[in-house]
Amino acid sequence: QVQLVESGGGLVQPGGSLRLSCAASGSIFSINAMGWYRQAPGKQRELVAMTTRGGSTNYGDSVKGRFTISRENAKNTVNLQMNSLKSVDTAVYYCAADIRRTVVAGTQYYWGHGTQVTVSS
Repeated sequence: QVQLVESGGGLVQPGGSLRLSCAASGSIFSINAMGWYRQAPGKQRELVAMTTRGGSTNYGDSVKGRFTISRENAKNTVNLQMNSLKSVDTAVYYCAADIRRTVVAGTQYYWGHGTQVTVSS
């Protein structure tokens, strides 16, 4: 089995910062892309940021210049530093990872349970 466990969500004032972390554990051979999506009430899940094993990154347009994704391949962890937070960033943030469980298996996307981020004064 594979588990993705997020941490670091919470309540922050507009303009503040938060750091999210996600750790993947279980039967894992390798992880390709790893990162974050979010879903606000009444809206579709959207890309926040993803990074490949080689370090390439992709950010959603609304977070470019404010959020930074980083990854530790040896620990199967990914972090999201969120600065200059706005009320529109309020959402449940989900960790996602494209995981290969064995050397011969194909890859599959796994999701964490999500962590709430609320930006409010």
